[in-house]
Amino acid sequence: MTQQYRAYLVGEDGVFRAAEAFEASSDTSALAFARRFARRGDVEVWQLGRKIGLLKGAWPPEAQDSRAER
Repeated sequence: MTQQYRAYLVGEDGVFRAAEAFEASSDTSALAFARRFARRGDVEVWQLGRKIGLLKGAWPPEAQDSRAER
């Protein structure tokens, strides 16, 4: 049985920039699926109102410098 999940792309300022709804059979499968979005930045994975995890994404070098200052 599958469950509904959402992957939220988190911008450098911590604000959600985009969301992708998908189905997965488990939290582990959902995190594995959402990892593909992390190449564009950090991704928060949610199942309804439950936060599953945060996947740290690849950021351009100049963005990493500004994130370190926070």
